[in-house]
Amino acid sequence: MLQSTLRAARSAALAARALNASRTNALRTFSTTPRVASGGPPPPQLIGPGAKPGEVPSDYDQLTGMARLQLLGDMQGIKVFDESPLDSSRIGTKANPVLVPSYDTERHVGCTGSPADSHDVVWFRLTKERQARCTECGSVYALDYHGEEHGEDAHHH
Repeated sequence: MLQSTLRAARSAALAARALNASRTNALRTFSTTPRVASGGPPPPQLIGPGAKPGEVPSDYDQLTGMARLQLLGDMQGIKVFDESPLDSSRIGTKANPVLVPSYDTERHVGCTGSPADSHDVVWFRLTKERQARCTECGSVYALDYHGEEHGEDAHHH
């Protein structure tokens, strides 16, 4: 169940991003917008059942969205998010950058230097198209993109 939820959440996020990128300036009224049928089952909803009357709700009862996805993963012993630290044993170079795994085309990265904690955290945005360099230690980072590839019209900026 969790694997299908992960796939559905990833597909829904990518579809929403593609929709936002392809919208035009023309507006239609809500009443004239036709319903689009996908032909398949709807994606699983990440909404809890809610609390029963007279009871204090638990996290399972009331969490929604990504927090619920993480809770369901924890209940099944699956790490939904990769929280492991990046390689800080070396300083990345343009020829050999520190790779940052991601299912999205951009990600925020915090660098603490090499060795780890040699300077305060410096945050910067990393994109699929270009590498980024830490302004404090000079380490270079590159996005290791694992997401699904789409046509040119599906990306966003």
